[in-house]
Formats: sequence, structure tokens, C-alpha cells
Amino acid sequence: MSISRVKIAIVGSGPAGLSAAARAAELRIPHLLLEAEAHLSHTIYRYQKGKQVMAEPTVLPLRSVAPFAAGKRETVLQAWNDSAQRLGIQIRYGAAVIRIGATPDGFLLDTASGGTIAAERVVLAIGLQGNLRKLGCEGEDLELVQYQLDDPDAYRNEAIVIVGAGDAAIENALALADNNQVSIVNRRDEFDRAKKGNREAILQAIAEGHIRHLSNAAVSWLRQDAPGQGRLCLDTAEGKAEIVCNRVIARLGATPPRQFVESCGVQFPSRDANAVPAVSAHYESNVPGLYIIGALAGYPLIKQAMNQGYEVVEYIEGRSPEPADAPLLAAKFRAMPGYQSVDASIARIRERVPVLAPLTPLQLREFLLDSELRIMKPGEPIFRRNDYSDSFYSVLDGGVQIQIDENDPTQRVGLQAGQFFGEMSLISGRRRNASVLAGPAGAVLIETPRGSMNKLIASVAAVKRVLDETFLLRAIQAKLAPGLDAAELRELVASASLARYSAGEILFREGEPGDCLHLIRKGSVTVARELGGREAVLAYVPAGQYVGEMALLTELPRAATVKAAVATETIRLEASAFKALLTRHPALRQRINETMAQRLVANAATSSQGSGSIVQFLMNQGLGEATDVLLIDESLCVRCDHCEKACADTHGGVSRLDRETGPTYEQLHVPTSCRHCEHPHCMKDCPPDAIHRSPGGEVYITEACIGCGNCERNCPYGVIQMGVTSPEQPSLWRWLLLGGKEPGNTPMAVDKGAAKKAVKCDMCKDLGGGPACVRACPTGAAVRVSPEQFLQISQGAE
Repeated sequence: MSISRVKIAIVGSGPAGLSAAARAAELRIPHLLLEAEAHLSHTIYRYQKGKQVMAEPTVLPLRSVAPFAAGKRETVLQAWNDSAQRLGIQIRYGAAVIRIGATPDGFLLDTASGGTIAAERVVLAIGLQGNLRKLGCEGEDLELVQYQLDDPDAYRNEAIVIVGAGDAAIENALALADNNQVSIVNRRDEFDRAKKGNREAILQAIAEGHIRHLSNAAVSWLRQDAPGQGRLCLDTAEGKAEIVCNRVIARLGATPPRQFVESCGVQFPSRDANAVPAVSAHYESNVPGLYIIGALAGYPLIKQAMNQGYEVVEYIEGRSPEPADAPLLAAKFRAMPGYQSVDASIARIRERVPVLAPLTPLQLREFLLDSELRIMKPGEPIFRRNDYSDSFYSVLDGGVQIQIDENDPTQRVGLQAGQFFGEMSLISGRRRNASVLAGPAGAVLIETPRGSMNKLIASVAAVKRVLDETFLLRAIQAKLAPGLDAAELRELVASASLARYSAGEILFREGEPGDCLHLIRKGSVTVARELGGREAVLAYVPAGQYVGEMALLTELPRAATVKAAVATETIRLEASAFKALLTRHPALRQRINETMAQRLVANAATSSQGSGSIVQFLMNQGLGEATDVLLIDESLCVRCDHCEKACADTHGGVSRLDRETGPTYEQLHVPTSCRHCEHPHCMKDCPPDAIHRSPGGEVYITEACIGCGNCERNCPYGVIQMGVTSPEQPSLWRWLLLGGKEPGNTPMAVDKGAAKKAVKCDMCKDLGGGPACVRACPTGAAVRVSPEQFLQISQGAE
């Protein structure tokens, strides 16, 4: 069989490969586009019918010769077919490449059909979709399970479960929801990996009740009871849950076709299944003359891939076009001291920030597009202790000072260039546990928003490992062993493991031997004992604290049962390593003994006063995930309703609290008012992203609210209501007569024609002096407290 000879062989006719071939055709370069299927762009060809193809990132210009604009799948494919014909692209269909071998003159490519192509250069643009990721559990290959969706209109009146939270999963769910009962299973509570348009669309569909969102859940097993009838079991934050369904569609992404790529001589940077080949800034792999672009290089977005296709041909021809994202990155980097160029800045970041080293150059460029450069003056605060911010910071130049003791400015720990901070709040979701200021020489920081950092953690396992290990070490240093360096803690850190518990799941029981200590990384736990034949809750312990040290120090059985109050993650430290550390450091033993003694006194006081029942009552009202709650001592309350009146006067005539409703235990009343949860349920599915958390921790709703009511439905405590604010305040007589409500139990509002929007307590964040409801209480019955304070309140009530 004769050998075809070309200058550039392009493998794969997806967006990247098509764009490369289009540029080669425009320049009249001898080329051949090899496609295994009988049509262009098999991945997009397999998109569901009518799928809206997005053109993100919107800020990135398109420079490809081949056309592309957001539109339906069919329109996009037709435009590409037309351009291939118009440009005279040389395409060979049904040419699956099975081997690429280097020769002195370039490469020989063998196809499954028996053809051979000789090429001076090879562009590998094969994507990932030939290697779909499966569920990885019992039943993953059952008849009712599928990993693609071709035509959503082929399914009607079915109960369908979509597994995944990326773009493909969202698009499948949206397309099926018109004619089916659709649920979407999400390992997290957000859709931060999806494109903005898809994210807004799925949140709107959830808000309107068209799709059920099963968040913080993972598939445990699937079973088929009959043809077209089955069940799947989910592991959720509340425990196991079974769902009956007719079909499961798992859209879990894909992994690189590693075996084939490595057979070409290409090296991967790690053994991580999600790792992509390392390529140069010109897309050249470690094999000279073999280039990798598109999803296989870590850039799955169509516009990015098409730009790379154009650029790689330019590089092969000896030209050096500026990457399409260069102007955007240059605008960010120009403030950097010593700025020379985008490429020099990226090289400097890779060299100086080890946590970003596992990223390929292309992944790093995408990461930096989402981040901001911060130039901080000496001593300038970056964030303060107890702030509710969650950005992640990498130190590029200079350094920062972490204020360990707010009352002693000399108690500071320095972080230098190459280190990072902010991971504690990123992972735990709690307030900042220390203030951080720029060092004496100032600091140059890379600030990355939470969503982008979570996307990186989900896609690059090596980054997740670094963050987890650093979190673990710093948590131990902060809560258990301040003053000890990493070398002294090596044995204890090596013994550590991550443990996850659903709400109500027991970490350890009273009477069991003590074999470990738990540092609470996320969530919270309760400590309870058996007293008089009933369980009495003695304490609440939030993230950032530890439990289990008493049995290790005393060598006695566990003195209490510790249970997860909400979905919780802990760092489990083995007893032997912990005891060895205490033996080596007597001062540390003394410090932990003192903490234990304080806890024993507090627990004894709680037991003797019988306040365990109140603590359990408060936990049942959501204080396990609260950061602030309104409590009313009914022995002092005179039912004047000044608290509600003050709230309404402060918030446009609509009160954010209802004093009368809500549960009561003994004399302690929990009125209907926002808890300002650590991980607010209301924020999860807000289509216009109108719900935010201020640096002080207050969860509030902005004017962007569209009145969809999703937050009202998602709040498990019934503290959000739909109302209309008005500058006209109701009279005190009208307020007292109607109790802050119009007839029909709806919030008062003057403008009957105005659209209702969500309203909730915002802690009067813009007013000095604290919440209006507390300040207006004439007897001091109303107080707002954090979970850490409520045990003291409950003891006082009894």
C-alpha cells in the first residue's frame, strides 16, 4: 500500500484538530486530517440533539479560521462542514490511528484500516471522550445505566437519575426534564465546574421545581428489579437513601487515553488517572515534532481548543503568535514588580509557587485567568480573624505575617514566597481563624476565588493532596501543638487519616477504649453521656477544635459519646503517635491536660445543672450548623413585639423575624429567624447569585433577587419569606393589631403590585450597635449568640 506524505498530520477532527487543519489549508500547507468516524467532531456529533453549544470563556477572542459561535449542535456542525469544504481541508474519514512512530524524517502513522501516513509533524487532538469514566460501584454496567445521551426526545414519562454536576450532566438533565421526572446527583452542593450559562440554567430549573437536586450525595450501588425498573442507593449527609428509577445516566467525564498516548513516546507528569501530558507553551510534547492540543492537553473548552489549533500551525511554521489569552493575562500581570512579559510571569509563578507546579502550562494559564494579582503594602491587612471570606492566596513575592494572638502583636508566624494560606476557611467553611497582614517588605499575592480553587482541586489530584496535607499540618499546629515545626510533627502527621461522618453518625461511644483523637476539619459534633437512663448532651464542638483526648491522657475508657451534629469531616490521629509526641514534649502534655481539666469542669457543670436536654433541643433547631441564632428567654419576655417592630422599621416594613412561631423548651424560645449557617442552604441554588456572606459572617440577600423562591424552599428552618419592602412604615397600632402580617398571614407591604422578593434576617449588618431586635428589647429577653456561647445561655435558662 502506498504511503501518503504530508507536512502536518492532524489526528482527531474535534474543534482543536479541525481548527489546525483549517489554518493549514488556508496557508496551503500539505496536511491530512485523520478522523476515526465518518463525520467531523465525533464528540460534538454525539451531543444530545438540539443541545446549546456555548462559546466560553466569553472574554476570550476567537482567532480560528474555522467559524464558531454559540448555538445549537446542529448549527455548529453544519458551519464546520461548510468551512471544511470551502477551505479545502484534506480529510480522511474512517482512519483510526493505532500507532505513531518517530523516524529520522518525522513520523509514520498507521491506521486501523491499513493505511500509513508519513508526516514531518504530528498534531494530536484526539480529546478524551473515548475513555468515559464509569460509576465505579456495584451495578455500573446494568442495562438501565448509560454513559451518553443522544436524543432526549426518545425518553418520556420516566424517572431518570442523572449522576454528575458538570456541563454534560446539566445539559442532559435540562433536556430530559420537559418530558420526564429528573433528579441530578451531585457530590457537592454547588455546580462550580460548569459553565456560567449551564450553572444558571440548572439552578433556575431546580428553583422552579422541574429538577430535583440531590446534593452532597454519591452512588453506593445500583440494582435492577425488572426491565426498565431499578433502584440506586445514595450515600448522603443524612445517611443512606434509596431511589426508584427507570434509567440512570452517568456523566462523569473522561480520562486521557493514556496507553495509546504513552505508546507514542509521550510522557505524563504523574500516575494520576486525570493527569494530562505536559506540553510546552507552543504545545510541543517531550517528543520533538509531536504536538498536543485541546482536551488532551487540559483545555476542554471549544474556543480555547480552536485557538490552540490555529496557534500550533503558526508555531510549526516558525512564527510566534501571541496566545489569545495573552492580553487578558498581561492586564493582570503589569502591576507585578519586574514585569517583562506574560510568558516570563507564568514561568516565574511556576517556579516560585510549588502548589501550582502540578499544573501544566496550559492549565496554569486558565487558572490565572480566574485569579487576581494583589500588591500589598507592608503591614496592610489581607483579612482579619473572624472574617467570612474564602479566597485562597499564594505568596509570589515578599511575605505575610499570621497573627497568632490578637492581643499580642509579637505572636506572629511568617509565610514567605512560595507558600500559601486561606486553605483552612476554604475547606472548613468557617470564619478566618487568624488575621493575616503583609510582611515588612510587603507582599505580591495571587488571590483565587473559592469556585476556581474548588474546580482545580476537583481536577488535579496532586493539588488536592498538597492542600489536604498542609491543612492537616497547620490544624495540628494551631490546635494541638503550637510552636512545633513540621519535622517534630512528622510521625503524628504520618498517622493521620481523613474520616467522614453523616449527620447523627457516631465517632466513638461512651465506654469504648480510646484509640485516636479527632481534629474536626468540617462540620461539628456533640458530646453526650448517659445520665439517668437518657442521653444528655454536654457540649457542642465546632470545626477547628478536637475531641477524644481524655481517654488518651487518662488511659480510661471513653467518658462520653461523640456524634456528628451535621455532615462532618475529621482528621483522625492515632493514639500511639499522639502519646509519643506528648512524651517528647512535656510542656505540650501539660497544655492539653489543662484543656482537658477545663472540659471536665464544664461537662460536670452541665451534668449537674441538667442542661443536656436544652443543648439537645438547640442542636435539633439547627445550631449544629449555625453561626448565630436569636434566642428569647420567655421568663423575661413581656410579648411587646418591639423586636418585630424594630426589625420591620429597619427593613422597609417587612419583619425578618416572627417572635411567636418557633419551638420552645422550658423557658428558652427559638423564634423564626435566620441562623446564618456555616454552609448556607439558601445560597446553594440561587440563579442570580443574589445571596452572599459579608466579612462579618452575615448572610444577606441583594437587590439581584428575582423572587424565584428557591431559597425559601431550601431553608430547612423556615426563616425566609417572600415579601415586598416599602419606604412607608406601618403604624405601631396597625403593627400591634395585625402582628406584622396582612390578613392571610403574608408580610405587610404597601405596594400590592410590586413583585415579591426573598427577605431574611441580615443581622442589621449595615447598622451600628448590633441587631435592632436585640437593642429594642426592653427587658433583655432577646439575645443573639454563636453556637460556642449557647451552652452558657442554656445553663442560665435552667
